[in-house]
Parts: sequence; C-alpha cells; structure tokens
Amino acid sequence: MNCRIALINGIIYNQYDIIKQKSLLLDGEHIAGIVPIDQIPEDYEHFDVAGAYICPGLIDLQIYGTGDQLFSAELTQESLYAIENQLLLQGCTSFYLTLATNTLDVFKKAIAVFKQSDPKVALGLHLEGPFLNPSKRGAHPEDLVIPASPTLINDLFLDACDVVKMITIAPELIDDVCLNLLKQYKVLMSAGHSAANFEEASASFDNGIDAVTHLWNAMSVLHHRNTGLPGAAFNHHRVSASIIVDGIHVDYEAVKLSKKLLGDRLFLITDAVASCRKGIYQHMLEKDHYVLPDGTLSGSALTLLKAVENCVNHAGISLDEALRMATLYPSRLIKNPLIGNLNSGSLANLLVFNTDFEIKHVFLKGKAINGISE
Repeated sequence: MNCRIALINGIIYNQYDIIKQKSLLLDGEHIAGIVPIDQIPEDYEHFDVAGAYICPGLIDLQIYGTGDQLFSAELTQESLYAIENQLLLQGCTSFYLTLATNTLDVFKKAIAVFKQSDPKVALGLHLEGPFLNPSKRGAHPEDLVIPASPTLINDLFLDACDVVKMITIAPELIDDVCLNLLKQYKVLMSAGHSAANFEEASASFDNGIDAVTHLWNAMSVLHHRNTGLPGAAFNHHRVSASIIVDGIHVDYEAVKLSKKLLGDRLFLITDAVASCRKGIYQHMLEKDHYVLPDGTLSGSALTLLKAVENCVNHAGISLDEALRMATLYPSRLIKNPLIGNLNSGSLANLLVFNTDFEIKHVFLKGKAINGISE
C-alpha cells in the first residue's frame, strides 16, 4: 500500500470535532491533515471506509494481558509481542503493560524484558503495587504487599531506564520522602488500593499524585461523613481517575455519577487480564469477567472499544465523549501529544469501526494491521 493514504467516506472523530465529508491524510507514520475531498493531493491513494467512524487509536493505561497471555506469568518477549498484536486487533494502539503486586524479582525481570523488546505498541510499564494498603488489596496477595521505603524504591527504579511510567500506590501509607523520590523518577503516581480518608487523599493530590486507579474499586467508600478517596477525587480541581466500564466492576449508575462529577478527568481502562493457570495470579473466566480460584473478582474481560460501547449504550455518554475518554484524556494525563488525536503531525494511529462497534480497520504509524485492514 502507498505510504500516502487518504481515508475517505468516513465520519472523523478528532478531539472535540466531528468531521464529515472530509478526508484524513496519512503521510507515512504521521497524520498530514484533514482536508475536503476535492483537495486530496494527487499522490495519495484513496482508502474508502464506506461510512464508518474514524478515530484515534485507543489508549489503555492499565492492562495485564489478553486472550491466554498474562505477561506477569510469562515474562518473555514473545508474550509481550503476542499481547501487542492482539490489542492492535482490538483497536488499541498504545498501552501501559501492567503488573499487579508481585515480588521485586518479577518486577525487575519484567523491566529487563521490556527494555530488551523494543515494543511498538506498549509505551511502558504500570506497576499496580507493591506499595498498597493490605486492607484494600483486592486480588493482590497479602504477603507481597509491602511498605514503601527509599531503599526499595531506589532498588526498583534505579535501572528502570524510563520503562516504568506509572505506579499505583496507597497515598496514606507513603511518606513525603518516598513521594518525593518517586517524583524524582518522573513516574506517574496514581492512588489506588487505598483506605485514604478525604484529607489524606486530597493532600496527596496536592503533593503530586495525578490520578486515581480504577475508581470505586478497592478503595475507601464514599460516605456522607467521610467521602474518602472517591470524594477527594470528585472535589479536586486537577486529578484524573480511571474507571472500568464493564457493568461488573462498577455499576453503570455509578459510571453516570462519576461522569457528571469528574467530566473530562474521567478516562477508560480495561484492567483486563487473561486466562492463566500458573503463577501467583490464576485467573478464571466467568462469562464476562475473571475471578481468582477462591472466587475473588480480579480483572475484566473488556476490550477498550467495548468499554466505549458500554458508555454509550448503558451510561448515557455520547459517542464522541466516550471516545475522548479512551483517547484524548489518557494522552493528556501521560503528556503525549502525538497520540490520542488526529492532528497534523501526530502519529498515524487510528481505528475505523462501524455503528455496531465492529472493527473494520486499524492503522499503526500509518501501516494497516494484517487481519483487519486491507
């Protein structure tokens, strides 16, 4: 296929714009612009999407695996590549590969594998733990949840070489020394698996924690005398929160409420895991979600496009806003202006899907993905 492509006959969703009767131009790895049909340059190959929707490639900041590939159980380049390929087929063109609380050796091996792999879709690692509150550990093993210390943080991050991009921590158990050290490593900090009260959570947001991990799940409750971590997130002027919109981890009515209170600070994640029968995390699929062998709810079976569809069909969120929750808002949080939009100069990562939320085409850096696109 020509490296210069003009996508025609589609409805383009770009940030806050819904654009019809125009063409999206791809020039190699980047977006060249959005122009009227009669202004497509002669050297561009026309690619007819037959009335489908065109949006930026989806961004998932918390996913552990997909299908039968749970990265923490494999810790191989082959597993990472398999996850990347499967996510591309789902329309996800950028993600943070996530590891739940584990031994430091597993975290270090994951970092080493990631560094050796030169991944094309995974932007970095998200460590969900080990510095969590044991009382809100959820599916995380209690014996591996440990207190933070400067020694442990340095041991974990010293050779990370900018691989670890995000970490979920319980802010009420992190002192200022550790918090400032994590800031020095320039890792995005997110509050989660936490029993923080309103004051503790609010103070941590003011002191550099920028996000909340899977809002409502594994955290202090919203109580009328102590609104806890959810209330602190709702009332803060800046902090963002991720949410799992599968109707299981969070009721759709709570999604509606969250959206009203957080607006553009609420973004989508899948928190998806994979079927696994070995290692610490043995996930078993129960229809539309995963549980541990003891029945504890673990990760989701979502795709990010399905989360978008659920927002539209069950939470009263418009399609353009739901797409922003899976593209623009996470890209803002991680401060990457080259993804999450279809602006001129941005990476040509995009998804084409129809009104039934069926994926028709996916492009990664201007190249059509085999198995979907022509």
